[in-house]
Amino acid sequence: MKRNFIYKLKKYPKHGIGKARGSAIERLKELGQEGIGGAVNSQIQALAEQMAEQMVAQQTAATTISNMGKTFSVFNQAEDIVKNQTELVTAGLWSDNQGTLTTHFSSSTETLDQIRHYVDVYQKDPSATGSAVQYALAYGNALGSGSSELGSLANPASKATYGQYKQLLLEKTATRFVTAGSGSTDSIYVVNIQRNRMKEQLDAGNWELPLTTIGSRASNATGSVTLTAGTYTLIDDSSVNVGTNGESGIVYNIVSGSIDDGIYNTADPVYYGLFYPLHGALVLDGKMLDQQLAFDTNTSSDSEGNNHYALFHSISGSGAIGFDARNQETVTSTNYFVRIKNGMFNFSNNPSYTTGSVGQLAQSTFVGAPKSYITTVGLYNNKQELLAVAKLSKPLLKSFSREALVKVKLDF
Repeated sequence: MKRNFIYKLKKYPKHGIGKARGSAIERLKELGQEGIGGAVNSQIQALAEQMAEQMVAQQTAATTISNMGKTFSVFNQAEDIVKNQTELVTAGLWSDNQGTLTTHFSSSTETLDQIRHYVDVYQKDPSATGSAVQYALAYGNALGSGSSELGSLANPASKATYGQYKQLLLEKTATRFVTAGSGSTDSIYVVNIQRNRMKEQLDAGNWELPLTTIGSRASNATGSVTLTAGTYTLIDDSSVNVGTNGESGIVYNIVSGSIDDGIYNTADPVYYGLFYPLHGALVLDGKMLDQQLAFDTNTSSDSEGNNHYALFHSISGSGAIGFDARNQETVTSTNYFVRIKNGMFNFSNNPSYTTGSVGQLAQSTFVGAPKSYITTVGLYNNKQELLAVAKLSKPLLKSFSREALVKVKLDF
């Protein structure tokens, strides 16, 4: 028993033991070997218990005082921090995180050169506050058909557009877009989503493009059309097809169908083109649009066909059906678990917490039972430099009878 007691004393060298410790040691010397090999001396037992109680009391008081004045608490790297948590997040593609776009506007201020190549589409009148480009439409033809040569042998706009998307989306050795609908095609319509709306990519299986059948077309700068009552919706076939991988990433077919009902006639679907999620591009086969929706694509040489405006009118004419789409991104997170024990952070350094020249508690009810309200968690580095701030949704009451666990999620 004597050996055990001396070991306990050694565990707490010179930490608040004072006179009691000295007296205990002197008394042990006087007693010598009396307790060894015989019954435990009652005096040694009593003195050991007394000293142990004093040590525990002193340590508890020191810990309490330390916790009361704490401003920082160091994370335990193994228990309090969980790194590299990944989560797939999708959101509405259009402005204000809307998933459906039912209004489509073009701008009257676009130059003639812009009009020849593409048309930007807005969710509201371009002159209105908050109006922003949602997507763009273009027409491409490998032979330059449907565009003016502008009196020279320079590349017409349709040929330049076809070449641009061929270079961006196809293998280096490919010369034409090949769809399951008509095979190799010279004629393509492109729906290109505004890049900043895509996040990492378009969400496959989560978009639906409405197209209204065209009755007749006028030959003018904006490709005016007369629409019929028939409206089709197009989706990708990712629900039944793993897609193909190439230099532009994974590629799916565009088919007739809807998000709610899936592919129409899965045994023999109607193929309209190719979908490139990573590029936010829907490449529609001009031959299939002519065949199924009477687009009557202008493929004359040296002609201002403005075919992409026909696509604009077909989409905007769908009305309340809407263009549904979502973006997708993988978010990596680190979770910080802030563990607030009962004895920690029960006082506030807010000036209103105390009063008077000696720092008396402003609320008399806090004497002996202090309380604080936690509203903010700050994340600091080893130099105590503030790196991030997390706000609680409402103040969290803290006292000696309450503990708390706050999880701070840092996304990047």
